[in-house]
Amino acid sequence: MKTVWLVDDDASIRFVLEKALTRAGFEAESFANAQDVLSALKFSQPTVLVSDVRMPGMDGMALLELIAEQNPGLPVIIMTAHSDLDSAVNAFQKGAFEYLAKPFDLNEAVALIESACRANSTKKTKRKQAPPKSAHIIGEAPAMQEVFRAIGKLSASSMSVLINGESGTGKELVASALHNHSPRKENQFIALNMAAIPKELVESELFGHEKGAFTGADSVRKGRFEQANGGTLFLDEIGDMPLDVQTRLLRVLADGEFYRVGGHQSIKVDVRIIAATHQNLEDLVKQGKFRDDLFHRLNVVRLRLPALRERTEDIERLAQHFLHKSAKDLQVESKVLSPKATEQLRLFSWPGNVRQLENTCRWLTVMAPGELVSEQDLPPEIIDAAPVQQEGDWLDAFQQWLNQELKQGKENIWPDIQAQLETRLIKTALANCSGHKQDAAIKIGWGRNTLTRKLKERNIN
Repeated sequence: MKTVWLVDDDASIRFVLEKALTRAGFEAESFANAQDVLSALKFSQPTVLVSDVRMPGMDGMALLELIAEQNPGLPVIIMTAHSDLDSAVNAFQKGAFEYLAKPFDLNEAVALIESACRANSTKKTKRKQAPPKSAHIIGEAPAMQEVFRAIGKLSASSMSVLINGESGTGKELVASALHNHSPRKENQFIALNMAAIPKELVESELFGHEKGAFTGADSVRKGRFEQANGGTLFLDEIGDMPLDVQTRLLRVLADGEFYRVGGHQSIKVDVRIIAATHQNLEDLVKQGKFRDDLFHRLNVVRLRLPALRERTEDIERLAQHFLHKSAKDLQVESKVLSPKATEQLRLFSWPGNVRQLENTCRWLTVMAPGELVSEQDLPPEIIDAAPVQQEGDWLDAFQQWLNQELKQGKENIWPDIQAQLETRLIKTALANCSGHKQDAAIKIGWGRNTLTRKLKERNIN
């Protein structure tokens, strides 16, 4: 029988997981701390080990490192309620089989453990240095956890990555994180927005030019490819690249060499390409505006960044971060959002996504009269953009979203829907009850104990 060892200082997590695994046909054994596991490993070894990160004494990351050294064939799944990019990447770089963010769906957890049991983990996982701190990416929403997981899995490679996302979702921030958590992190990361460069200058910008190549070329200039040699070149809004330049880019990707504009000597480079776009490249290919062969060269790994309206559970933390950042930049006291102001931010559609939220927080830092930001202090476009919905409008919107998700081939979508609905329900009820749990529980129709349990499950402070 396949055995699973669970390590978590939270007895309720151990109990629930152990029951679920037993029902699924596993033999499960629980431990309250890492030291007990290390002692048990001297005498036997499970098929899979599942460990929490934050525990008294030795934490899960230190345990993971020791197991990678002493029991290299043992798959370890790391789970944590404190999920962020650095912890996800750190887990993968220290040899974790997978990374599971709390709260999680039990069926998903069991399926992940079954996958670990099937995996061939015979190769010894090499220890790696801790990754450098990247620009802070905040995200507890399931869609952002998928992004963190992908960055972690790509941390040992130099594969091309294509990032899809609306304007303002943080595509350059994710590209920078991919670079900073890669083998190329000691070399240059260069970002270039294709939509911001005049078409006649794109070739020179990318590949450089020789003296006299065109009017105004008074000296030799290295292009972005030469500057990024050994590192990463981030091409934002790749869909706006002219077709003739796409042909040259394809050759660089295929052969690793190019010519400067006006040059006759081939220049070899080793550059990782990360591309991003808010457009649908498949549609551009069908329209003849983007080369099919270049699309397939770039589309080795694709990451989709969610719009801010799809990750409303992150808005409060993002706003707090941006308010603190803008206050520090402007050398003033940081503002604090009232519960109703926070809820109003959640209800807004954010067409400009995270960038718009950051600009809003900067505006509030300057314009809000007091330290506590009320609903009335918000910018007019946010206050005025909350129309009273007709009954059924939100169900129609949900139906459209649901159809889109299913058409895209999404599976097992109920856990994410349930988590988002419950999180929104709880936070809205608390905001309307000035944070009083008993009143909020009555409005929802739960008992106080149920609300307390849900607050813990959904990691709501």
